[in-house]
Amino acid sequence: MYECPVLRPALIALLVSAAPLAAQADPLAGGIAAMERWDLAAARTLLTEAVRRDPGSYEANWRLAHVLVDLGKVVPDSLPDAARDSLYALAESYARRGVAANPDGADGHFVLANAIGRVALTKSKRERVEGAVEIRNEALKALGLDPTHAGAHHVLGRWHAEIQRLSPVERFFARTFLGASIFNLASWDSAERHLRLAVQHDPGRIFHYLDLGEVYLDREKWAEARTTFEAIGRLPIVEPMDTEYKRIAARHLAALAERTGS
Repeated sequence: MYECPVLRPALIALLVSAAPLAAQADPLAGGIAAMERWDLAAARTLLTEAVRRDPGSYEANWRLAHVLVDLGKVVPDSLPDAARDSLYALAESYARRGVAANPDGADGHFVLANAIGRVALTKSKRERVEGAVEIRNEALKALGLDPTHAGAHHVLGRWHAEIQRLSPVERFFARTFLGASIFNLASWDSAERHLRLAVQHDPGRIFHYLDLGEVYLDREKWAEARTTFEAIGRLPIVEPMDTEYKRIAARHLAALAERTGS
């Protein structure tokens, strides 16, 4: 959806093995600590070791899936990249293992919905439609277990927005030939509501604001969009993609200034 510079070197750097770290006595605890400081390479190595030691660990599987998705996001979805696509596919497999280990874990259902959405970008139209149904179901399961889960609200908000952005022909094709009547449930109101809740429950995450601001653009709510993109400029950089998200927000603000003359 976004146009931004190729970040292939950054992806390669993040994938560099941190093998010595795996020797820690508790790789799961080390992996969680690495996630918290956004050291994705170390987190991947440690959590992979945690899964190797305990293949049925819910915590290790969903967290490893989460890290793999974050690693893949370094390369824009608009660009073909086999390494990124393999990360997403691997993330989906670990997420499914996590959900199987603990069906009552909200984080597992959220990460599975997120991973399926990323994998769907590499699939055919039919597979994307099938994926859309499962994405919605998994996000709803996460929210049923934790109504304040910001990530699940974000996934569901994007689900509504992406379906609303389909052309009339694409939506007709999905409903008529692929049986995706569930697409009729999508609405801009729901997209906005869920993304607003994502911001409310996780106000430090730039990505929530960016997708919310773009929904405001889709709805021609110029003042709300401007306020949201301006808020991004004031937020600290926390995760690897935040610098790029800030650039995108700045471009949106410049375009808004040209459109509205202010």
